[in-house]
Amino acid sequence: MAQQGVLLDQDQFCCSVCLDLLKEPVTIPCGHSYCRSCIEDCWDKDVLKGVYSCPQCRETFTPRPNLRKNNMLAEMVEKLRKTGLQAAPPPALCCAGPGDVACDVCTGTRKRKALMSCLPCLASYCETHLLSHYESPALKKHKLVKATAQLQEKICSHHDKLLEVYCRTDQQCICYQCVMDEHKGHDTVSAAAERTEKQRQLEMSQQKVQQRFQEREKELKELQQAVKSLKRSALAAVKDSDKIFTELIRSIERRRSEVKELILAQEKAQVSQAEGLLEQLKQEIAELRKRSTELEQLSHTEDHIHFLQVHRVLLPPAGDWSTLQSLAFFVQLEEEAFITCSCTSCDGSNKYPPVKAGSYLIQHFNDSYRRKRALSI
Repeated sequence: MAQQGVLLDQDQFCCSVCLDLLKEPVTIPCGHSYCRSCIEDCWDKDVLKGVYSCPQCRETFTPRPNLRKNNMLAEMVEKLRKTGLQAAPPPALCCAGPGDVACDVCTGTRKRKALMSCLPCLASYCETHLLSHYESPALKKHKLVKATAQLQEKICSHHDKLLEVYCRTDQQCICYQCVMDEHKGHDTVSAAAERTEKQRQLEMSQQKVQQRFQEREKELKELQQAVKSLKRSALAAVKDSDKIFTELIRSIERRRSEVKELILAQEKAQVSQAEGLLEQLKQEIAELRKRSTELEQLSHTEDHIHFLQVHRVLLPPAGDWSTLQSLAFFVQLEEEAFITCSCTSCDGSNKYPPVKAGSYLIQHFNDSYRRKRALSI
């Protein structure tokens, strides 16, 4: 606590121009104290004006006051220097840094950070130099705004006066002199009134944007939900189609095996029957060849009695066509060799030739798959 008090006293003995401990302190007529060199530099710039003012309270003096050393203040500053704390810099927050607005009154390389800007004065002030605008009756009426570096943008470029009026006709800020000159007869209002109106419009626009934003967010969520649902449906459809095609392939493979076994069984049965018929035909051919030889020999005999006796025995009986009938039966059997469909959707009455069995089964299962898909949808 003691150290904080010392630092506070040290700050009170700093020059408001150079922000360092007073060097050869002098007190001007208004009561404020400065380094002799600092106040002389400030007043040297006002020589042409002939009017000299205090950097803090802005009180003017004419003629230029004579500066005398403040001995009591000098002794106190000297004691403060002997404590070894004179090198302690002012608080960092008081110094203007990058991006800050520097005080226009402070001199030297260490200018303080400006807190407020005065529009009539077109200057920015730190906490120390701003006191004059709170204490001086003439400066209390000045309009102060938060410290800004764009003070020139608030001044009319034609009349060098403060922009305080808004011209609705030309959609621009103007000064009171412009109202009487270039913008005479235009629809003009004070900048504050136009700000109030624009603020109201801005709030309405913000409400509309917020409403539109909420609607779009709702639509976005609905669309995202629809996409998720679509993906789930597509995945389920893929799984169902894979299952159906897997079952169909298995069924086709099973039917193919059954058809193959049936064809081979029919082939075996018919080949066995055909082989029996071939054997019978060979025997009949052998008998017919033998009988043909005997008939040939009989045709050359001169014994009439022997011819007549043997002729009756060698000729085959009328209507003996067993071999031809067997052949016709085999052909008929081949034509009647059908494949019977045994699927669950048929009653077993559908029969198809072996040659057409493969194409029929493919067509049949395609039709069955289409019926299942129609029922699932």
